[in-house]
Parts: sequence; C-alpha cells; structure tokens
Amino acid sequence: MLLHHRDPYSPESTREIQIGYYGRPLDPTRPTDPKDQQGFAYPVYVVFLLSPTVTLPFPVVQAGFRWFLVALTFATVLLWLRTLRWRPSLTTTAILILLALGSFQILQGIKLQQLSLLVAGLVAASALLLSENYLAPTGILLAVATIKPQLVFLLVGWLLLWAISDWHRRQNFVWGLVSSMAVLLSAGEYVLPGWIGRFRDAVIAYRQYNEGAGSVLDVLLTPPWGRVLAGLVMLALAYTCWKFRRASTDSSAFNLMLVLVLAVTVVVVPKAAPYNQVLLLPGILLLAQNCQDLWRKNRLTRIILMICGLLIFWPWPAATALTVAALFLPPELVQKGWALPVWTSLAIPLAVVALLSSGFGEFTGAVIDNQADSAPEPTGSATA
Repeated sequence: MLLHHRDPYSPESTREIQIGYYGRPLDPTRPTDPKDQQGFAYPVYVVFLLSPTVTLPFPVVQAGFRWFLVALTFATVLLWLRTLRWRPSLTTTAILILLALGSFQILQGIKLQQLSLLVAGLVAASALLLSENYLAPTGILLAVATIKPQLVFLLVGWLLLWAISDWHRRQNFVWGLVSSMAVLLSAGEYVLPGWIGRFRDAVIAYRQYNEGAGSVLDVLLTPPWGRVLAGLVMLALAYTCWKFRRASTDSSAFNLMLVLVLAVTVVVVPKAAPYNQVLLLPGILLLAQNCQDLWRKNRLTRIILMICGLLIFWPWPAATALTVAALFLPPELVQKGWALPVWTSLAIPLAVVALLSSGFGEFTGAVIDNQADSAPEPTGSATA
C-alpha cells in the first residue's frame, strides 16, 4: 500500500495472501478448501507501525520481528511487575520471565509473529504510565494498541468511564486518546480514502468465514449458550466497573480492575486463539502475588486456586512427558499426543476470571461498596 498504493482490502490482495499462505488461491467450489480466506482485517493505520520495514528483505524482517517479540515479552513481564508494585527476588523474576516465554500461548504468538504480543506490550506500557498518573501518554499508547481493536475495546471503555468519573483530574487521558485516534484515522484516510468502509466489510466477511471459531465460551458451550453467558459476564463486569470508577491509580482496587477487564476480554473476544491469552499475564501475576492470602480465605477459594494452578501448569508436564516418550516410542505414536499440552488452554481464561472475582476482598482490602467511594487521588498527580 505504501510503496505501490495498493488496497490491502481488495480481492486481488486477498488472492495474493492466499497464495503466500496456502500455496494457491482458494477455490469456493471445492468443499475441502479451508474456510479462512486470510483477508486483511486490520485497521489500515497498522501500516504506519510496519512502515520502517517495507524496504527490507522479508526474511530479515521475519527474523528481526521474532526476536523483537521475545524481547518485548521479556519487557512486558517487567512492566506488569512494576505496575502491580510487586518486587520479587531476582531469581523469582527470572523464573516468571522464563515461564512466560515458555508458555504455549506466547510461543505460538512468537511462531506466528502475532501482533497480539505487540498489543500486549503496548497495554503493559500504558498500565505503567497510568499507575504513575501520566494520563495523556497512556491515551496515546492505547490509541496505537487499537491496531487490534477487539483486544482493547473493554479496557478503553473502562478507562473512559474511570476518566469521566473524575473529569477534572483525569481528562488528559481522554484528550490523549481522542486526539491520537483522530490522527490515526485521518492519516489512514489520507493514504487510503474510504478505508473505514472497507475495514468494516472486511471484519464482517472475517466473522462469516470464521463462524466456527467463536469465543472461548462459544467453543466450550456452543455459540447460543456462549453468547448468553458472555452477556451475563459483561453485565457483571459493567456493574463492577461502575462500582470502582472512582478508584485511584495507586490502589489495589484499580490494579484488580485492569487485570480483570483484560481477563474478561480473553473470555469474550470472538476468537479463541491461544496467543490472545497473553492478556492473562497480568492477572496470573496478580494471583501469584496474592496466592497466600487467597489460600487462607476459604475452602472454595482454595479449590479454585488449585484448579487454576493445575490448568495453567499442565502444559509443562504434558510437554515433558511427550519429550521423554519420544526417546523410547515411535515418532508416529508420539505425534498422536501432540494436543496433550494444550488440553487446558480453553479453560485457563475462565479459571483466571473466576479466581480474580473470588478474591476481591483480598486484593482490595475492602468490600466493593466501600472501595467505590475511596478518597480522591493525590493533588500532585502528574499529567502531560
């Protein structure tokens, strides 16, 4: 688009993507052909992030971006640790980073070079800026993170409600977000006039040919029941967001809302791709930070904590078992168990949301109603 002024949403571009992805264009008359058309379904302004690479050889960009995602994930863990005000030992920090980089979800994202990992890094940087009360830069980074709007729409909605609830102190977040979105939308219109309509059509087409994918709830419960439960989850989240709309950025209640909104996003986003579970990282870190308090709460919370821990850590022993089996068994037999490490992937988001919800008292130090009316933020909060 930038070099040759081509429309990435056009059928011709989709055809070339299919040739690169499948080896040939898809034939709608062949029932065995894949349903996923692999059309370009991003906001057009994503090209501004990719623009520095367009004159480089593609293999160089592939290798460079892979290592960039590794480094970014490393930094994402550190950013969330600082945002959550958790200062574990150097050994614990190294273990957390290795577990994150060794998780199937993040390894898949690195293998596919998924922009979800880039969005997760932008969200982590935004959260840290927000915790330091740099509101306008937070809005700017979140605007850039809308290159995958389905991953940040709940977070942006919650923060807009939070900002409006104390407009005098928090309005800079809104101005940073709105002005940056205006720049991105206008720049996109400049390089590809009418792109918003094309993007809308591409998203509709994407939903149609990926109809079988669905959210985590759709896959686990069937789409009708999944949509019903997703609606109930969204209502519960909306109620909680309203209760915590006055929470200050230096409170544990605010941190809980950040990670809970991201965890719910993974549950309801209309594609149950494991790489999107990178947004669960801050929730899992918060649970690890407070696991002792959760364990002491009651029997039900202990049960949920154990289930959540087993679901999250299952891939490591499963993958180890397959690795050991490969030393003694025929490859064809071991290959049949390839899905063993990912058996729990769909249940992990639900377990994290359930455990975060069950631990409100421990995380906030107060019941919801009391925390909702917390004291105003310090008068010296920084804005930019």
